[in-house]
Amino acid sequence: MTDQLEKQLATLYVSEKTGSDENGDGSEAKPFKTTLRALRQNDKEESLKILVEAADSGDASKQRWQPISEAGMKKAKKLHQQEVKRNEKAAEREKEDAERREKNLEEARAIVIQQDASLPQPKTIKIRSAKESRDVRVKVFGWVHRLRRQGRVLMFVVLRDGTGYLQCVFNDQLCQTYDAVTLATEATICVYGVIKSLPEGKTAPDGHEMVVDYWELIGASPAGGADNLLNEESGVDVMLDNRHMLIRGDNMSKMLKLRSVLIKAFRDHYYDRGYFEITPPTLVQTQVEGGATLFKLDYFGQEAYLTQSSQLYLETATPAVGDCYCIAQSYRAEQSRTRRHLAEYTHIEGECPFVTFEELLDRIEDLIVDVAQRVMDSPFAHLVTDLNPNFKVPKKPFKRMDYTDAIKYLKEHNITKDDGTFYEFGDDIPEAPERKMTDEINEPIMLCRFPAEIKSFYMPRTKEDNRLTESVDVLMPNVGEIVGGSMRTWKYEELVDGFKKNNLPLEPYYWYLDLRKYGSCPHGGYGLGLERYLTWLANRQHIRDCTIYPRFVDRCRP
Repeated sequence: MTDQLEKQLATLYVSEKTGSDENGDGSEAKPFKTTLRALRQNDKEESLKILVEAADSGDASKQRWQPISEAGMKKAKKLHQQEVKRNEKAAEREKEDAERREKNLEEARAIVIQQDASLPQPKTIKIRSAKESRDVRVKVFGWVHRLRRQGRVLMFVVLRDGTGYLQCVFNDQLCQTYDAVTLATEATICVYGVIKSLPEGKTAPDGHEMVVDYWELIGASPAGGADNLLNEESGVDVMLDNRHMLIRGDNMSKMLKLRSVLIKAFRDHYYDRGYFEITPPTLVQTQVEGGATLFKLDYFGQEAYLTQSSQLYLETATPAVGDCYCIAQSYRAEQSRTRRHLAEYTHIEGECPFVTFEELLDRIEDLIVDVAQRVMDSPFAHLVTDLNPNFKVPKKPFKRMDYTDAIKYLKEHNITKDDGTFYEFGDDIPEAPERKMTDEINEPIMLCRFPAEIKSFYMPRTKEDNRLTESVDVLMPNVGEIVGGSMRTWKYEELVDGFKKNNLPLEPYYWYLDLRKYGSCPHGGYGLGLERYLTWLANRQHIRDCTIYPRFVDRCRP
């Protein structure tokens, strides 16, 4: 009879040494850590049998599992009963709160607000025009950026419309309606009222606030708003998964605006210098930088790639339009997870016919400085100073350093490879030592004349040393390389020789080779990474902050 009774009892195992209240299930293989956790598992205490691991269970002469002592069970039951009472009270309070909330919502549903017909008709404005629209009745659409309630009769909303921020004050019934009581951040609303300057001592965006006389809910947002998806504790992957919400924040909003201003500054620079913009294809069947970094795809049964660079197409445009440039996407399938690499980025490329290498260097230098100055002279210079308060437009001329001098610098300053050996002529200088050198010198560097073996097939040799090419990388402190450029091999035989040495077939490049047959000339060009330039301009730690949806290894969403 006793054996039958024991079989009916639920048996749970507890071990202070090997158990876990989080991951255990109360079995002998996965015991709980505490008796309290076992009681939570089965609150029918009279039908529960608890076995605890003996303190000296390693002793072979003693049984490992033993029934819990009476004192131990009594203490655990007392704690469990206290916990049950606390939970019952909490559930009761929650029920009362829910009933109170529902009652408040019912009362709020009964409150209806209407526009005062005696007020002047409002003028619809964007927040950027708020200063010029003070003291007249206006209408503004936007998103609830921040929200603060003070009791039942006062509510402060900071509205965002992409052009600025506006603090709005809601009084009395305006903040007692159902829509007001349930309003959350990121909801879209329309507010009507008069914008008034703030008295001295009070603060709000642009030194004013709107006294709201009527408002409408356009699109609701769940309770908690954006905090449902993101908060200050969110990790990098969570922030990247919810990038569509992250970009609504202050800093990312400024970055997107600054990026737009920067692109305009590049276009204005080129326009004023007499360049024409070209829009080259991004689906290609030729390579520029190397096959290992190409994204391949099926193009109606043929092999094609996403472009790495528009250089070759820009070269074909120079006989038609002269100096030209493009602002286009480029793609590189390199397995790089550094803070300055993206798989998709915006490439600003220029090509210039009838120039010397020194003239090309001057043009690149002019581009970098002039574009920065244009941004700082624009109405949006505050975006730079907000993000990078210490930014200063660099002075010309930049420091010009040959590759051979860089090798000497690395040796003289004991900057070595991982194995402790020095970099020698012919070595490709990786990012880390290049960055260290640039940061130590702490000024822009035009690193010139790299060995032919580490540069592309289309780069011509220098007259002074046949081992070197007429090539340049522009290095900026805190970022590293932002521009790569060179003169282009312009003589037919020399270019064909370069193809053969790099085992590249001639036929797919027939159109590129024709440039050397039909009126060739000395010419050069460069590619500038927009995101890298922006990383430098805004002093960002990571390049992913400089694009709306970054693409890199294992990241292609959202």
